[in-house]
Amino acid sequence: MTESASHLSTTADAYDAVAVLYADLFRDALDGFPLDRAVLAAFADCVRSAGAGPVAELGCGPGAVTAHLRDLGLDVSGVDLSPVMIDLAHQAYPDLRFEVGSMDALDLGDGTLDGIVSWYSVIHTPPRDLPAHFAEFGRVLAPGGHLLLAFFESEGEPVTAFDHKVTTAYRWPIDGLARLAGDAGFTEIGRMLREPGEQERFRRGHLLMRRAG
Repeated sequence: MTESASHLSTTADAYDAVAVLYADLFRDALDGFPLDRAVLAAFADCVRSAGAGPVAELGCGPGAVTAHLRDLGLDVSGVDLSPVMIDLAHQAYPDLRFEVGSMDALDLGDGTLDGIVSWYSVIHTPPRDLPAHFAEFGRVLAPGGHLLLAFFESEGEPVTAFDHKVTTAYRWPIDGLARLAGDAGFTEIGRMLREPGEQERFRRGHLLMRRAG
């Protein structure tokens, strides 16, 4: 097994083990964060203005953000490494499409999506592997398609690993992550930094980007 494959297997197993508790804890996670909802709404507006084609939430977990995107009027589906998470998503939102898959090897044709949301899902990707993920995002997005990244921001520090409660994760400087996505052909539209709320440890970063085309 390659190092990357081992990382993916470890991440999937870790989320399988906590999936039921995770789904219960984060079912209403957006309720107390109007800035997060505003970023998702801005993404939805961008996709609708570009033609309202299909959108995928990559790393969708139990599907709450996917359902929120549906409620914003998007044609959205979810993909996650964890089979247990996908089962829970199917149970909670039977009207939506969910499937097991990896962000670095999507079962999608070239240019088939108008939007991708990665809501705290690239956080577990080792920094050396992230360019390949962004290249895959660029492959499946149509020219002019939109990408929304949410992540833990490193607050002036370089890329930093930390003890995420599920499995190892990384905090990124927002400028560094923007440059990495830029190298993969994405142009920044806007960004939002949010200070940590109650029960949160770290600043939250959000990047809204568009694929060149």
